[in-house]
Amino acid sequence: KSGLDPGGAWHAWGMACLKAGNLSSAREKFNRCLKPPMDLNQLNHGSRLVQDVIQYLEATVKPILIADDDYFATLRELEATLRTRSLSLEMMCEGKIQHNSYYQECLFYLHSYGTNLAIISFYMRHDCMREALLHLLNKESPSEVFIEGIFIPSYESGKLHMLENLLETIDPGLESWGVYLIAACKFLQRKNYYHILYELQQFMKDHVRAAMTCIRFFTHGAKSYTELGGKQTWLLKIKDHLKVYLQEVSRSAGRKKMAFTFRKKMSATDVSRHINTVDLQMEVTKFLHQCESLGASQMTDSSLPTLFGNNNMKMDVACKVILEGKNIEEGFGIAFRVLQDFQLEATEVYSKVAKQLVKQQKYSEIRQLLKCVNESGVAAKNDGDNIILNCLNEFKNIPAEDLDNLIQDMDSDENKIQAYVMCNKLRSAYLVSVRQEKARAVQLVQHVRQLAESSSDDVVKAICAQWL
Repeated sequence: KSGLDPGGAWHAWGMACLKAGNLSSAREKFNRCLKPPMDLNQLNHGSRLVQDVIQYLEATVKPILIADDDYFATLRELEATLRTRSLSLEMMCEGKIQHNSYYQECLFYLHSYGTNLAIISFYMRHDCMREALLHLLNKESPSEVFIEGIFIPSYESGKLHMLENLLETIDPGLESWGVYLIAACKFLQRKNYYHILYELQQFMKDHVRAAMTCIRFFTHGAKSYTELGGKQTWLLKIKDHLKVYLQEVSRSAGRKKMAFTFRKKMSATDVSRHINTVDLQMEVTKFLHQCESLGASQMTDSSLPTLFGNNNMKMDVACKVILEGKNIEEGFGIAFRVLQDFQLEATEVYSKVAKQLVKQQKYSEIRQLLKCVNESGVAAKNDGDNIILNCLNEFKNIPAEDLDNLIQDMDSDENKIQAYVMCNKLRSAYLVSVRQEKARAVQLVQHVRQLAESSSDDVVKAICAQWL
């Protein structure tokens, strides 16, 4: 008469029937006010009214197992408890749910009015993980439902191994779980739960991704190569994963290819290249660890360079190796292999090293560096000269004797003249210029005279004029 929504009244009446134990009558009353959700895959447990019904029914059922804190349990009760606990998960679940009218009632309301997440969460609450997984598969629920309803509760309650065993029992190849497992990995990565992620990747036999996680364990948070020296077991694990992957690829090459697999793929060439990187990183780690323990560490960078970074970082590794040995020669071999393997810009690295040596005033070591570069067999004709020119470009205050020694080490007279001009040693530039063949010498001396004129160096200007 008053036009009020009768839903509340029907719900109250239904709850009264439930409390009186009249289950069939309660169904009829609830049918008038409860509605199934529009989207069964929404990430909630359905309407508040349905949740109230389930909560009441669950609270009404006496648990099969006795409470842990009941110290006065009789031997017979204890025996019964142990017997129940030793039953398989499936049996216990069926026994608990099938032979209890209240649990059956819960399932009726959940299937009629609840979301897939609510049904799955109900199974999980009552240790029926298998049923939860089968429901997920049958309804083809999205991966968010798997993560929210099954995965998070499993690892939070320490049942990740049980979940893995069940996934394998239901589908030994794990292919039907692929989408869910990849989503779980992404979720763990977002949360920075790398240890659980690594455990899951190993279960998935996703060796390439597991190797990538090991790289993170090796590099993350390390501030020195002494620390990395203590984390070398991760490098061995990376190699193990990649080798197992190679074996699996060669085994499956003969068989018919599978249409889809969720495991990360990589060509055998790439895998071999990565194994080579790991070997080289091991060598670098041992070398730099040893240098640090002898107190030879000189470069202090905010982030520690490794060969797992981009090309700039790899170049930093090469510089670090050359600079931190007892002398330039000691680390040059490893650095040279880094440059060759990753096809890095060698001259850029050598110039960087030379600039560091100038800063440290180790001029004789720059000459040793040039010797190593020339003897490497792959240096272009002007590489050594360019390294010195790059240095002079940045540092004008090298002591005269060291400066002369460096410029004398240059191959090309043209480069020597350029170097002398850069350092404002116009007399020396003139002396090299006049040794060139006539036509070129005239050009060079004219250029030196102009420079002398603009810098008011009357002595050099007069010598040039006289020669010309």
